[in-house]
Amino acid sequence: MLNPGHGWPFLLLLLLPPFESSLRCGGAGAEEATAHSHRVLLYPHSEKVSSIVSRKYRTGYHFQPPKNWINDPNGPMYYNGLYHLFYQYNPDSVIPGNKTWGHSVSADLINWLRLEPALDRTEPYDAKGCWSGSVTILADGRPAILYTGADGVKNQAQCIAFPSNNSDPFLREWTKPDSNPVIRPNGPGLNPSQFRDPTTGWTGPDGQWRIAVGAELDGYSAALLYKSEDFVHWTRVDHPLYSSNSSAMWECPDFFAALPGNSSGLDISSAVPNGAKHVLKVSLDSCDKYMIGVYDLERDRFVPDTVVDDRRLWPRIDYGNYYASKSFFDAKKGRRIIWGWANESDSSSDDVAKGWAGIQAIPRRIWLDSDGKQLLQWPVEEVESLRRNGISHKGIELKKGDLFEIKGTDTLQADVDIEFEPRTMDKADPFDPSWLLDTEKHCREADATAPGGLGPFGLVLMASDNLEEHTTVHFRVYKSQHKHMILMCSDLRRSSLRPGLYTPAYGGFFEFDLEKERRISLRTLVRLWVFFLLMHSYLHLYDNWK
Repeated sequence: MLNPGHGWPFLLLLLLPPFESSLRCGGAGAEEATAHSHRVLLYPHSEKVSSIVSRKYRTGYHFQPPKNWINDPNGPMYYNGLYHLFYQYNPDSVIPGNKTWGHSVSADLINWLRLEPALDRTEPYDAKGCWSGSVTILADGRPAILYTGADGVKNQAQCIAFPSNNSDPFLREWTKPDSNPVIRPNGPGLNPSQFRDPTTGWTGPDGQWRIAVGAELDGYSAALLYKSEDFVHWTRVDHPLYSSNSSAMWECPDFFAALPGNSSGLDISSAVPNGAKHVLKVSLDSCDKYMIGVYDLERDRFVPDTVVDDRRLWPRIDYGNYYASKSFFDAKKGRRIIWGWANESDSSSDDVAKGWAGIQAIPRRIWLDSDGKQLLQWPVEEVESLRRNGISHKGIELKKGDLFEIKGTDTLQADVDIEFEPRTMDKADPFDPSWLLDTEKHCREADATAPGGLGPFGLVLMASDNLEEHTTVHFRVYKSQHKHMILMCSDLRRSSLRPGLYTPAYGGFFEFDLEKERRISLRTLVRLWVFFLLMHSYLHLYDNWK
């Protein structure tokens, strides 16, 4: 077991020819017990904490309620000056049952006020859970919740709720009208137990509302399309928004528009400008994948730019522990923000001892690159306001095998920016396209200890004095046909000696013109709890973004 009394060197790992890098870090103060706060801190040296139930191990800058189980983010929105986040929540236990819609509000996406659950299991149609869904701002300014209700025999249906008091700035109470359920799994080929997670609504040129619902149709995956004039009475369109025979079910679909090369967001309920692309995101295989294409208004269909039959090759929203993401248009700052759920990797017995399980990942701004082929993300700018006591190093020259220790930090959390600039790219190894079929396997085989032509280089985090326990975030650069393929791995396999944890090696490949850009920037937000490292890293691709 990792001993919190040990010094944990925060190291820069470099295993390649001469190389320069610069580093900037920042930290913040302790978590406040009265609010859910995202904290950006620095460590490594930690005061000793003797019990796994200590609040020292609770996340400080990721969203998390005070206790019990959470999972999918639901219906995030900006409304009347406040950000609202709903989420799947079990108010009674740390196990994933008794699903309600937890509800918290914030003025800044950083500090959150917890409210009573917005939706509870009060009706026969949602007796087994108020499952995931979305919020849509209607033409009259009212928000409307669409969610999946599960009845006593596991049939799923889509249900609606409206604020009980529109003048309440917190929207604390919601009413389920007698018209529920508003969409039932009627029609040939539908599996009533695989019919859930309605999207945010949008309007077409005929003025009618549209939503998509994740479903299993004739044994295959589909985003079913429904239309309505009043957002209450819905008719199923005779064809899906999009479907695929690559899997049996898509959970948590998300559908939105984006302009290539423009980091501003688009409100899908408004007129979408010429040149915009549409993105269909789905959750399957324990991760979130997406397709980019166009929304054919005449046929009412999503048409991907490229159809890839092997779903292992579909691009992902995130290449780590991230699922059931939901985006929304932030009218306050004209951006699209995406939330995602990260389940903790502790044992169930540890969850019971702690009293909590699950968090929401840092909210991220998301946009489309200038080529219109890849989604880009970055933590929302509000996170940077929490940086304190920063340290920086510039022009560090490291040679093959060097380790540079970052000293002067003393907390359990960190927000780290690093830029790597290789002196030469001639030694990059050739890229093998078969690696794309199982990137995690390649990260395990080409880990931070395996020598390569250009790489590995990156960070060693939360390392014990003898490096028996540590986590690496590292890169490798490969030669591809036109540009470079960059592998970024987050390897948690040696993060702890504590038994019963899920500590895999994650990874993803990114095409990058390293000859032109000359540098790779890494942003890593780190938080340790119960001897497990939660980490989300962001590769800066320099696509019209500063």
